[in-house]
Parts: sequence; C-alpha cells; structure tokens
Amino acid sequence: MGLIFKIAWRNLWRHKNHSLVIGTILCLGALIMTVGNGVVEGMDRGLQKTIVHGFTGDLVLVSEKYESDNVFLEMMGKTVPPIDNFKAIRASLEKSSLVDQILPMGKNMAMVLNEDGGMPTFLYLLGVDFERYHRMFPDNVNVIEGRFPKPGRPWLMLPTGARKEINDMTNVWFIPEDASLDTSHLEAEAKKHPGDLSVKSNLVLMGFNEDNSSTDIRLNVAGVFKYRALNTIFHPFALMDIESYRQTLGYFMASEKKPGNVSARDSALFAEDGNLDNLFSGDSLIVGNKPASEAKVDWIPKEASQRSNIDMDDGAYNLVLVLLHSGVNAEKTKGALNKIFRDENLGIRAVDWKQALGPVGSMTTLIKSALFIFVSILFLVAVIIIVNTLSMAALERTPEIGMMRAIGARKGFIGLMFLAETAALSLAFGGLGIVLGAVVVELLSLLKLASENDMLQLFFGGDTFRPVLTTGDIGLAFLQLGFVTAAAVIYPLILARSITPLDAVYKE
Repeated sequence: MGLIFKIAWRNLWRHKNHSLVIGTILCLGALIMTVGNGVVEGMDRGLQKTIVHGFTGDLVLVSEKYESDNVFLEMMGKTVPPIDNFKAIRASLEKSSLVDQILPMGKNMAMVLNEDGGMPTFLYLLGVDFERYHRMFPDNVNVIEGRFPKPGRPWLMLPTGARKEINDMTNVWFIPEDASLDTSHLEAEAKKHPGDLSVKSNLVLMGFNEDNSSTDIRLNVAGVFKYRALNTIFHPFALMDIESYRQTLGYFMASEKKPGNVSARDSALFAEDGNLDNLFSGDSLIVGNKPASEAKVDWIPKEASQRSNIDMDDGAYNLVLVLLHSGVNAEKTKGALNKIFRDENLGIRAVDWKQALGPVGSMTTLIKSALFIFVSILFLVAVIIIVNTLSMAALERTPEIGMMRAIGARKGFIGLMFLAETAALSLAFGGLGIVLGAVVVELLSLLKLASENDMLQLFFGGDTFRPVLTTGDIGLAFLQLGFVTAAAVIYPLILARSITPLDAVYKE
C-alpha cells in the first residue's frame, strides 16, 4: 500500500496540470459545500431564535375543537375557539421539567370600523398581559412612535404594516395618544398632502366569533411598532391588553369573576330591581360604532378601568405558547404533552411552531430544500468535470499504464494506484476547501449583514445573516467530499483498468 501511494504522489507531480485542474475543482466544491452547510445551520438556528424566541415559542397549545394546525396565519380568518381552563393547563405544564416559560394569549380577528364612512378593514389581535409577553419575548417589539403600554390601563399597540394597510383602505392614519403627526413615517404620496389625511389616536374594533357575541369597543393607540424581524409577515398582528381583547371578542373576562363563578354580566340579570339598563350604561356602550360619550377621547371600557385586584387567568384565552428549555427535543415533548393532555382531559393539543405558522413554516422547509438542491447541482457539476478530466488523464497515460501492465502490473494494482491518486487530491485540495469554507463562514458571521427584506430574513434566519458551522457540519462536508470523489472516480477507474499493453503499442 505504501508503494502505491508513493507511485500515486509521483504520478500526480508528473501530471501536475491535470492534478491542478482536478484539485481546484475539488477545493471550490468543498468550499461551497461547507459554506452551504453553514448557511443552512445558521438559518435553522436563526429561525428558531427569531420565531420561537420572538413570536410562537416551541409549541402552541390550542383547543381540540380547532381542527387545523395552522393557528396564526389561517388566510380565511377562521376563529380559534376559547380556552377557559388555563389554570388547570398551567398546573399541568408546571409539573414538567422540560418547560421553561408559558404565555397565554388571545388570538382572533376583528374589524377596524371606519368612522369616516366606507368599508371597514381587518386586523389580527393578540390579547396579552404585556409584562408576561415582554418577559417571554424581550426583544421582539421596537417602538417607532409612542410608548410601551402602561400597566393597568386598556391599550393597543399597532404594527407599522397594519397601520399602512388601514390607511390604504380608509385614508385614516393612526398615531399614538398624546402624539402629533410624524410626517417622516408617511408614504411618499401622503407626504405631499399630509392635510388630506384623517389623523386619529383611537380606533373602534368590532370582534367576531362563532357565537356572534362580540362587542364594539374603542381603544387608544399606545404605540406604533415594528417586529424586530419578519415584520412584513407578522405585521397584521396588533397587540392589545387581554381584558379589552376578551371584551371585543365577547369572551369571559377576568373582571367579571364573582364568588360562585357567576359573572358580573350574569349577576346583573338577577338584580333585585330587575333593571337591565345597567347592562348598557356607562362608557362601555358603542352606539352606531361610536362611543356613548364622544367627548371622552381617552375612553376606557368600564370593566377594564379597575384591574389592580384581578387575576387575569380567570378569563378566557385562545392559545398557550410554550417555550422549552434549551436542548429539549420539541417533537418528542409535543407527543409527551399531548398524551398528558388527553389523560387529564384538558381539551387541548400541542402543535409545533412550524405547523402553527402554516405557509411560513413550510417556506422555511422550501428554502432548506432549495439550498439542498443547489448543493446537489454542485455535486453533479463537480462529478461531471472531474470524470471528464480523470478520463482524459487516463487516456493520455495509456502508454505509461500499458507499460506497467506489460511488466506485470495487474488490473487491481492499476485501479488502486488511480484510486490513491484521486483520494490524495481529494484529501489535500478538498480538505483545503473545507478549511477555507470554515474561514468564509466565520468572516460572514462577523460581518453581521442585516436586511429588512422578509424573504432575505427567512434565508438569513433573522434580521442578521449569521451562518455557523458545527462539528457535525464539518463532518458532513467531508462526507459530501468523499461521495463526490467516489462518484467521480468510478468511470475513469474502469477506463484505466481496461488499458492493455497492446493499447500502449497502438497509442505509440
């Protein structure tokens, strides 16, 4: 074997032109494959950080009554059923050592009524306790105008994309309460005639659900914000306080909780005076899509005005987001939790974040598939070029190989020699390509290239391009290199073994 490698190295030097061509191809191929592996790994990690740690958590718990796995981006606006037993669900989750954080929330669609006349627009609502939301997703919201919501007050945070869509449909431009119009955020056409805009700091929402028991309410805009990454995809999702959300959708509110589990709304029906007018008095009434007291600009729903002693978990939610500890397998945990939920008859099920995001989750798979196809095409091109170059080298060396056969070299020896030459080139130049690829991945990561384009952000795995290589990725690069080498050497190896001493005579 040592003799074969000595002959192989000598032959590589003698035919250095062919060796350099093949080596260069192997080096470039290994470099690109290594960078590709780093991009895929970086995208996986980035998406997990951006989406899982910024929007969905690892798992999303939804009512068993909801048949689809697409929880967030159902295009037809299908209503997500309420969950009324969150405390029991929380107690079950707290028993698991795999769960890091949980975040209950409301999620459904509402109409933004056009008080200036005309058609309403639509908005996805995420009803949350903002302190909980910020604790689970601390870096997800960048306020552009206004401020973060104040504790204990009704509020709505409007995404920039949703504000633009509402403006396109209604010519209404919403700004935060106590703020003046910032023309720098207007579209180019609106900047020319800002006086033509209808500027408002509060909006009227009309929720709707399967029971048709929703309510119209008016809320002040606390702030206008952007999601840190994938803002174009997530822009329809406005944030609002959970109690106002429940009131909008007609769900059971925490502020309605009474001893004996009777709501304030129901207890009024059995009041001694039998006066049902109490149900429809105060500032919580909207008549003809307008508040009962138009003079009160900072209108606050009656039930939401006193919240200091309310346990928000007494009310209804639609989803529970579950963030697992680092390193926990989400797929296995989903199966284990679903079994617990069935055993405890909690009426919920878990779906993973990719399922919950519907088409966006599928898009990430498509991007990874596209990268895999790109690398596969590189494999094919590299194999074809190397096969062609090695075949030409074998034919040009017909006299040399024929002479070796004439002095007693067997086909096996010729095949091993040819294989050793290719393996040496692959190890030397391919290994160099992998090393250079690792350097390129590290440099790209250090550059911290950023983009606000959502398609690029999906490719990046977030707002910043940070490819990364693990030991497994480097091992995969060597495996891919070995596969390319083995596939490329088969035909030239057969060709070299078929050369006879007579072929050498004819060649001369």
